[in-house]
Amino acid sequence: MSNGVNTNQVKIFDTTLRDGEQALPASLSVKEKLKIALALERLGVDIIEAGFPVSSPGDFQSVQTIAREIKTATVCGLSRALAKDIDACGESLKVAERFRIHTFIATSDIHVNTKLRKSQDEVVEMAVKAVQHARKYTDDVEFSCEDAGRTHIDYLCRMVEAAINAGATTVNIPDTVGYTTPTEFGGIIQNLYNRVPNIDKATISVHCHNDLGLAVANSLAAVEQGARQVEATINGLGERAGNCSLEEIAMILQTREAILGLKTNIKSEEISRTSKLVSNLCNMPVQANKAIVGANAFSHSSGIHQDGVLKGQNTYEIMTPESVGINKNNLNLTSRSGRHVIKHRLLELGYKESDFDLETVYEAFVKLADKKGQVFDYDLEALLFFSQQKQDEEHYKLKYLQANSGKEIIPSATVCMQVGEIDITESAIGNGPVDAAYNAITKVLGHENVDIVDFKLDSKGEGANALAQVSVIAEYNGRRFNGIGLATDIVESGVKALIYVLNNTHLADQIDQQKQQNIQNSEV
Repeated sequence: MSNGVNTNQVKIFDTTLRDGEQALPASLSVKEKLKIALALERLGVDIIEAGFPVSSPGDFQSVQTIAREIKTATVCGLSRALAKDIDACGESLKVAERFRIHTFIATSDIHVNTKLRKSQDEVVEMAVKAVQHARKYTDDVEFSCEDAGRTHIDYLCRMVEAAINAGATTVNIPDTVGYTTPTEFGGIIQNLYNRVPNIDKATISVHCHNDLGLAVANSLAAVEQGARQVEATINGLGERAGNCSLEEIAMILQTREAILGLKTNIKSEEISRTSKLVSNLCNMPVQANKAIVGANAFSHSSGIHQDGVLKGQNTYEIMTPESVGINKNNLNLTSRSGRHVIKHRLLELGYKESDFDLETVYEAFVKLADKKGQVFDYDLEALLFFSQQKQDEEHYKLKYLQANSGKEIIPSATVCMQVGEIDITESAIGNGPVDAAYNAITKVLGHENVDIVDFKLDSKGEGANALAQVSVIAEYNGRRFNGIGLATDIVESGVKALIYVLNNTHLADQIDQQKQQNIQNSEV
């Protein structure tokens, strides 16, 4: 059984860019999605579900861009059991080295009767036609039985058998609403292996949601019963309470390999870096006590624990911080540190030379070192991350900023921005210095179409000298955009975050205009 339970290899199917992204407060740009996809490839993910191509021109472009750039992982697109969805997947993915079409339809009684309003026979027929249509584009077709966790086992067996006969090489069993318990969900997989006659011709996959906090446990139970693909997201992002956490399932299989006898292709030392990237780009902070990647995951407060760890690390740590890419040594650097020191430190932290432009990072480092005196590892990583966030062709650039505020003073700000090739300077007052700066930027734009719906301030680092990270969510033409900025000054950080948003809205306008032009050309 080439696809059956005789293999000890578990494929990791990452859906951060699809299930994870659709649950975010603001959409990611094409460039941001590509950054995440490249990080997932470096992490060792087997399949990257890049998006839902038919859903929007932006998603189609994102999937196509990722498909063109990814070389080692399989790129996947999601589609309903509809020909137009499958065609959009095929068109967007055809530029890939290797790709998969993932089509789905609901199978539980509550979905079939209430949502689809079709008979079970009609749903089976739709599933078979969808798989057959997808096979016209690729031999790598995945079929999902949406809400399989609440589907009657007889009908689920029938659907799985029909999908495999139609040509599905992977069949996914989702616990779509996070309803099942591990024993129950593992039993479903066991039943499928016992009752579906052609199940050896496909890989059985699972996609578990975390509504009851059991996504990882259910995924593990399924793997123990023979499933050989787990669908997960970085940091457990996803609809409602989220999905199975990729870093957790990967480290369970690695840490307990002697007992489970299973392995993945995940390069665990890349986990922390990937987690930070996704958290920053998605504006979704990771809780401090989150397993594997939380700030406290390798911290010890109890005196007994501290004493034990000093005597032997494995007394209270079942894995090392280094195994997931966390370097516990914080080397302080100063403005007198040269380029070679910065490069050496980044390489020690696990980055490759291709991950950064040394001149850009060094320029930002010197400015920060002059302000802070000492720069630590966490500062350096933050600078690296935000230096990578500069878009290749920024339509809006900050040239100058001055803000004034204080007791008995009306807050005011002056900004000079480069808009295209033109420099525009405006001043304004506000409720505070950030509000005044935003009002000045609104004057530069000449319109008030960008509405700030969320503003968050976090510190990157420790103590009073920590860097200020501002994350904003803005609404523009009915869509939400996320922006992030980093600086020692809160006002400057807030302005950078807004400008980041503006560059993304400009890019979105360009995509919409191109779509409209394509429609007009086709009509001609």
